[in-house]
Amino acid sequence: MAKVLRSRGAVLAGILTLVLVTASCVRPVTGPGSPNLGSIDVTQVGYTQSEFFLYGLADAYRPVAPLTTDGRWQVERDPGHSGVGFQTRMVVHRPADPDRFNGTVVIEWMNVTAGADLPNEWTSAHNEFVRAGAVWIGLSAQVVGVNYLKSCCGGRYAQLNHPGDSYSYDIFSWAARVVRAGGDVLGGLTPQRVIGTGESQSASRLVTYVNAVHPLVDLYDGFLLHSRGASASPLSQSPLPSVPAPSPSLIRDDLDEPVFVVQAEDDVIRSALATRQPDTATFRMWEMAGTAHADQYMIGVGFTDLGDGAGTVRMLELLLDPGPPAGGCAKPSNAGPTHWILQAAFHHLDRWVRDGTPPPVAEPLQVASTSPVVLARDADGNALGGVRSPHVDAPVATVDGLNSGGGFCGLFGSTTPFTAARLAELYPDNQAFLDAWGAAIVDAVGDGFLLPADGWELYLAALSLPVPA
Repeated sequence: MAKVLRSRGAVLAGILTLVLVTASCVRPVTGPGSPNLGSIDVTQVGYTQSEFFLYGLADAYRPVAPLTTDGRWQVERDPGHSGVGFQTRMVVHRPADPDRFNGTVVIEWMNVTAGADLPNEWTSAHNEFVRAGAVWIGLSAQVVGVNYLKSCCGGRYAQLNHPGDSYSYDIFSWAARVVRAGGDVLGGLTPQRVIGTGESQSASRLVTYVNAVHPLVDLYDGFLLHSRGASASPLSQSPLPSVPAPSPSLIRDDLDEPVFVVQAEDDVIRSALATRQPDTATFRMWEMAGTAHADQYMIGVGFTDLGDGAGTVRMLELLLDPGPPAGGCAKPSNAGPTHWILQAAFHHLDRWVRDGTPPPVAEPLQVASTSPVVLARDADGNALGGVRSPHVDAPVATVDGLNSGGGFCGLFGSTTPFTAARLAELYPDNQAFLDAWGAAIVDAVGDGFLLPADGWELYLAALSLPVPA
């Protein structure tokens, strides 16, 4: 359950504030330029954007016992690598009207796979954050992101200093401490819940954070891990002693705070099913049919979607005409339902943290073969089982997590529009399509995998689709 002052009461809060003041500080970023995120103009959705330097002293961690697959890791602060200075940045998106704030702060461990900070969860789920009135904070937690900022925009970020990714876990803790202290970072807003999230390599680092560090510091009320891999990230790494995580690394099952793992088709395939573990009172996993690790929304449409329905229309248009393959990929990228399902997941996690109501249980994706992992598919190539959506239950295309080619092609999945003959076979006229699409939306909303507002948007957008052709 959410805890404003945490279960240990006001005494702990007072100590925490004292430690914060003496060991870590924040101040606004005032250099030339603006935060390097490439997202929507948040002022158009009633939000403000601000940026702060977060600086102080960070510790690395070392194991007390061997790290085990079950995630019940025992670690301690490494006395030989503690109190190391750092300075990084936080980007804050919050409601311009304080009365809209719902009490939830989402801190995203920004993704650095492409060599710079990417706010993948903000890009994918910002419409839900804005509707709900949550504050989103993007943290430059890793050295790659910090170094990019210094190289691209030295006038603004020259003073940044990251001691290495072994210290990233403590930096992620400091972000939560600063948020819980309120003040300038939140524009005077009072947080009631703090949720940690990250996608892909950031999710893998959060597996390590959840298993190793969270039990020691107890600063987050819940976590959403999107597209994690089979293993976790190293607890410590070069230039410090290397402490790799076992593969697979499950989420420990003795936490009081909920952990929600959301996986795309290709995440399940790549992890060879190794990340699957039973749902519990504090753990939930969704595997999403028709999805890819990164899709057309995350790599394009989401950067301009203001939540006015135009982004939904564009995504449905891409189902029928996804355009040519990008960047040497064999097929056009996935135009499936990921970000709508992800928004439902964040909604459920917020409620889980707020009042203890757990998210709906979802069956896993069906598997035709385990070695290698091959998903079971229907006659049109869409996956069976998993979290369902109108994209796979009233389909107009095959949407999956499969693609090939150079660079990141293997992460983008693919979209293969149905032929005109197949569309006519499935839907004799447009009303037949709308009936099937609408029924699938009702099912997904009823199951809790799609939010009502998104279901309505999806139906309105479908009214303009020429199906059948």
